[in-house]
Amino acid sequence: MKYTSAQANKLLKKLNDAYQALLQEEEQSSTFLAAMGEDPEALRPDYVYADTQARLWETERQILTVKHAINVFNTTHTLEGFDLTIDQALVYIPMLSARVRKLAEMKARLPKAREKQERYSGVNIIDYRHINYDRAAAAADYEKAFDELCRLQTALDTANNTETLEIAL
Repeated sequence: MKYTSAQANKLLKKLNDAYQALLQEEEQSSTFLAAMGEDPEALRPDYVYADTQARLWETERQILTVKHAINVFNTTHTLEGFDLTIDQALVYIPMLSARVRKLAEMKARLPKAREKQERYSGVNIIDYRHINYDRAAAAADYEKAFDELCRLQTALDTANNTETLEIAL
């Protein structure tokens, strides 16, 4: 069946949720308590070991299949307008986001800022922090990095919501 990457990731989440629910159900029903004098058979929850293991294995197999298909798609699909595969973009986006944050701080700094420090037993000494770079260059680099980040995120969103991959469950 064909899925977009976004649909495949939602399917993966659904399968993982189902798997966790099966594990929780097994945890709750694979053992039980009966007090002295109670009939254990009357308290025994419905649990068939072999059936539960088969359901767990089938869900694991489906998770493996979907995750592998997503990974293959991410490593082989190049984003339009970029010389990057999706998996490379997923590594690059946090790096680019960190650069944008850093450059935003740098472009916002004043060329000279007063700092008050107590360094010598209560004596106030005023220092001035000076920037050691061109603010205009930092601002220009910020704009360039911000625009690239936006374009990359848009290209990734477009690919995730339009390109399809085949998953045989």
